[in-house]
Amino acid sequence: MASLRVLGIDPGLTRCGVGVVDVARDRSARLVHVGVVRSSPDAPIAERLAAIAAGIRAVIDEHGPHVVAVERVFAQQNRNTVMGTAQASGIALLMAAERGLPAAMHTPTEVKAAVTGYGAADKRQVQEMVARILRLDALPQPADAADALALALCHGWRGGASEGVAQAETPALRAWREAERRTARPVRGRAPRVAP
Repeated sequence: MASLRVLGIDPGLTRCGVGVVDVARDRSARLVHVGVVRSSPDAPIAERLAAIAAGIRAVIDEHGPHVVAVERVFAQQNRNTVMGTAQASGIALLMAAERGLPAAMHTPTEVKAAVTGYGAADKRQVQEMVARILRLDALPQPADAADALALALCHGWRGGASEGVAQAETPALRAWREAERRTARPVRGRAPRVAP
């Protein structure tokens, strides 16, 4: 495979960023597609999820990525935002599975570190570096679109430019897994008895 075509998805219920890049073995990258799939905040949740699914499906069908990279949902203050992001993330993973594509998840810190060299970079820094890496004349807008391109670049560089699908166990991912393990609540008490 001369280059890996990665679809990056920055999940969101109102705006879901999508970006497709070709990443070569020498880490050079080329923009294929960038955009945002939108759903109306006034629509019922089922219709909003269907709109996100249709938009992602259209991008997959048109651009034929080899792999899908999705931002891993992390806890935020706003529970509604987390729920919408998690639902859109599930749709993105479903669309990948529906088309038989491998999917990987990367934390925001991993993505920022891969693209800017700094895990706490702000959105403007990510946009600027994505534009520089892809040799764009303007910053990708909105930020959701830039984040999707950054996800695609992160996966192409960290996981798969050689084989296309392996997800590297980065320090950020190890820290994430450890945090998930620490917050898992053990089941207390005895298991319920089952009548014979």
